[in-house]
This record gives sequence, structure tokens and C-alpha cells, in this order.
Amino acid sequence: MKKRIVSKNVMRSDRLPPGQKWIKAPVVYDIVDEVPDWDMSSYRFRVWGEVKKPLEFSYEELLSLESVELVADFHCVTRWSVREVVWEGVQTRYLLELAGLKEGARFVLVHCLEGYTASMPVEFLLEEDSILAYKMFGKTLPKRHGYPLRLVVPSLYAWKSAKYVWGIEVLREYVPGFWELRGYHPVGDPWREERFWGG
Repeated sequence: MKKRIVSKNVMRSDRLPPGQKWIKAPVVYDIVDEVPDWDMSSYRFRVWGEVKKPLEFSYEELLSLESVELVADFHCVTRWSVREVVWEGVQTRYLLELAGLKEGARFVLVHCLEGYTASMPVEFLLEEDSILAYKMFGKTLPKRHGYPLRLVVPSLYAWKSAKYVWGIEVLREYVPGFWELRGYHPVGDPWREERFWGG
């Protein structure tokens, strides 16, 4: 039986972060007008950088790894939240343990097929409830929700939960991602309202 994880953000007494309101379903945002159909025959997911053993998997190989079901609330920086979204995928902690972090590995830059990137401290990918999801509500991840892979980091605002993921680059130094370059916060904790850098 697949391990079921209920994210700690569902269990908090202050479950709805400051400035948020509940809505019924996630709103879709993209940095491109049209999301192309990916060539899955050549798709590879990679982990590289400050790791001892770089990883590379085909989509099918990733699906064959040990998976978990995750139930987590989803918080967007634009002030909406969705209760108990159900994801299925591979824990990022497991992948980073397979790769073996080098001493001094402190950040990650997540790379996506349409050109998006997201950065965050590596410790967020070592949490139990951070996963690379390939299913949403029991079905293959819908295209506009991130197929083939979506990073899900429930303890951070949803712009960190990057869609269309193809790689995780582990870094010693902070490198801003797409929204971080445009003034968004390097961490993005919803309960601290870390929406923008400097406020």
C-alpha cells in the first residue's frame, strides 16, 4: 500500500496563512501563452550540481521509483488557497539522498521545460512533504497543472511548486529563479507573508 502523507500545513492551527482566502480549485498561471506538447520519448529528469552522484531518469523510470500520496493545502502568492489537494509522486528527499549532497550544498534551482525556474534553500526539498508529483487527485497530472512533473513544496508559496520540471540543480550559492529575479522573495513562507523581497 502506498504511503500516505498529510502535510504539516494541513495540521496547523493557523492553517490559512495571513492575507489568504479559500477557493475551490487552483487557478492556472503560466509564463507562456501556449504550453507545447512535450516529446516524452526524449524527456529526461536530472539532478546535478553539488551532488556526489548525478541522476538521470526517463519519465517511465521515475514512475517506477517508490512513490507516496500527499495531501496538502496549496497557497498562491496572489492570495488564494485551496484545501487538501491530493498529489502522488516521488519524495524529493529520496532523490537528493540517492544523489548524495556534497558539503556546502545550500540551494536548489529547479528547471522547467518552458523556461521557468524557481529557487529555494535545499532544506525545503528535504522535508517529508515535498515531492515531484506526476498525479493529481488520482489521475495523471493535467497538462496545465504541470505534466510531466510538478514540484510540490507545501510549506512555501505555490510559485516555488514549479510545473513542467525537468531538473534540479543543487548549488552552493543562491541563484534567483524567474520570479525571484522580478522581486519575489528568495524563500516564500506563506505564514510569514514572504511575498516580495524587502517586504
